[in-house]
Amino acid sequence: MTELASRPRLLLRRLHQVMAGPGSAQERLDQVVRVIAQNMVAEVCSVYLARAGEILELFASEGLKPTAIHKTRLRFGEGLVGLVAVRGLPLSLEEASSHPRFVYRPETGEELYHSFLGVPIIRHNRVLGVLVVQNVRPREYTAEEEEALQTVAMVLAELVGSGELVDPGEIGEGGGPPDQPLTLHGLKMADGVAAGVAIIHEGRVEVTRFVADDVETEKGRLIAAFEAMRAQLDRMISLPEIGTAGEHREILETFKMFAYDRGWQDRIFEAIESGLTAEAAVERVQQQNHRRMLATDDPYLRERLADLDDLSNRLLRTLAGRRDGQDLGEDAIIVARNMGPAELLDYDRRFLKGVVLEEGSPTSHASILARAMGIPLVGHCRGARQQIEPGDSVIVDGDSGQVIVRPSPDIAEVYGQTIADRAALEAAYRAERDLPPVTVDGVRIELHMNAGLLADLTQLDATGADGIGLFRTEFQFMVSATLPRLEAQRELYTQVLEAAGDRPVVFRTLDIGGDKAVPFLPLDAEENPAMGWRAIRIALDRPVLLRYQVRALIAAAAGRPLHIMFPMITEVSEFRAARAIVQKEWERAERLGAAMPSALHVGAMLEVPSLAWELEALLEEADFLSIGTNDLLQFFFASDRSSARIADRYDVLSPSVLNFIDRVVEACNRARVPVTLCGEMGGKPLEAMALIGLGLRRLSISPTAIGPLRRTIRHLDSARLATLVRESLADADRSLRATLRNYARDHGIPV
Repeated sequence: MTELASRPRLLLRRLHQVMAGPGSAQERLDQVVRVIAQNMVAEVCSVYLARAGEILELFASEGLKPTAIHKTRLRFGEGLVGLVAVRGLPLSLEEASSHPRFVYRPETGEELYHSFLGVPIIRHNRVLGVLVVQNVRPREYTAEEEEALQTVAMVLAELVGSGELVDPGEIGEGGGPPDQPLTLHGLKMADGVAAGVAIIHEGRVEVTRFVADDVETEKGRLIAAFEAMRAQLDRMISLPEIGTAGEHREILETFKMFAYDRGWQDRIFEAIESGLTAEAAVERVQQQNHRRMLATDDPYLRERLADLDDLSNRLLRTLAGRRDGQDLGEDAIIVARNMGPAELLDYDRRFLKGVVLEEGSPTSHASILARAMGIPLVGHCRGARQQIEPGDSVIVDGDSGQVIVRPSPDIAEVYGQTIADRAALEAAYRAERDLPPVTVDGVRIELHMNAGLLADLTQLDATGADGIGLFRTEFQFMVSATLPRLEAQRELYTQVLEAAGDRPVVFRTLDIGGDKAVPFLPLDAEENPAMGWRAIRIALDRPVLLRYQVRALIAAAAGRPLHIMFPMITEVSEFRAARAIVQKEWERAERLGAAMPSALHVGAMLEVPSLAWELEALLEEADFLSIGTNDLLQFFFASDRSSARIADRYDVLSPSVLNFIDRVVEACNRARVPVTLCGEMGGKPLEAMALIGLGLRRLSISPTAIGPLRRTIRHLDSARLATLVRESLADADRSLRATLRNYARDHGIPV
């Protein structure tokens, strides 16, 4: 599209030539913005650099008035440039003036320009400034252009920070004064935004005495410590907020199994026999476990390291006479290397607002528990404990994977407003939960929610969802050290159905394998696990898993309709084989005289494109169909959604995707088989508009997406939308995103 998007290496070579050329720092910076503007085909390219007092000063510009250079200044958090600096994230806008944080500075002459793309200039986790391009005409910058501009910003960061481009005396050390906000980057593990003071989690006790004076005395100390620790865990499990079943209890029961593990205890006693103190013996076994588990390829075992560390550290604290957790007393952010689930529960939930981990993973027990409890968590935040001091003010942005340390009043105000705005918006959506999602021309759209934890079920009433369109059943298996007992499975499914009341619940059978490891089923390492031995493939090869799960579902649904859905069906023969297992379990329950569900509905998830070419045969046998867009689209585009390089390369609103979904919906309508779309695509307003225009009338989405989408739907005219989508698809050669965005803007549709 542009030279920058297609030839970034050429741009970087030209920039290096400028840097190595003659002239002052300012002259070279002026040349830099001219080169970037030419390559971006942009009328404006500007560089703002951080100055003392958290001020962003316009240092160079191609396109803005020359008199504004070194005179135009913005505070961190002020305007679009200040917003980019505060968040440390790119910002791309087709119409800059429509953004609520837009600030007009008349001395720049930028009233002529509409589109805006800004990226932060970051070095050593500090924001040094902002690089901006602007165009006269409204335009949508591509992902390739944004990525290329970020690459340029990285080069600028090194040159600015090293003093090669701007004279060293012109900017502060690290791009600003010592109190400039420090932004740490990590991985999103639990969504949300929170603010509080830093509490450094003291996970371990430093062992100072290694040689035992009396072995028997050390054994006695260890026995007493084990008893005290186990009693503490029993008290924790009995807390009212843990309940009698569900993910909190499953996690802690699994954790407790480690605490009672005989082998672990015996190895510590053996270490004491060798002459070590109880503390030294615990630490030695802990180190041995670390080495052994880090050497394994099993992701489940590697992720249990945090649990074992939690237990070992808990045992060490008990031996040292120290209690677990810390008194908070005010809103707090916990900073730790890693945490086990029990350590998270040691803190007072009233004041625990967020968590920052140097390690961790999205499927660790602590991460899962944080999501269930609604606590924002950012993991893989390298060096957090070295760069965050106890008592520091900290903001955890779990939506972007950022941690802002010692924010200025301006930055704190921006995020404080964000937190307040989100709370107000959520309150507004709750107030609208009883309003039906009906278009202005009277078409009812069903909004179901996706769930996988008992904690999710509170969102049924909070959001006014029509039901649960997808209940992921694998979590119970992922947190259990052994295959969950039949009674435990039945109890969970019963609680889900009781929480739903008269609303339907669609249970997806086990989707394990891939990145979802379970401890009782060893999996071989695969080069492409997402396309490997997983989901229905495991269930058909290990039918006892599916049989027991179906048996539990039938027992739980006594007197209620039962909806069962099979994941990752690739061909009709797999559906038939899985349905035959359901039928055998149904007949078994009837023979035993068990209380039966009032009805049975068996469906499939369309996640593999090949199934679409057997759709007619499938729809003769399936009671319903769900389009699972999360997996479907990565298979459709051969694009790994976990790859940062290509995650946004292909637009889900491209003609190929929409035509594919259109044919599936038409086939289901002809066969009179209900069709639902499950996945992230359905929860985004523009995407949902396209789907409704194609005739979809049932969406299953995340609970947080229901409120915004209900508001969007109530502003839509489905007939006019259908005409727009059909006409656009007829002659489209690219994404319908811009078309739908313009339509929403012209018709006052909130998106």
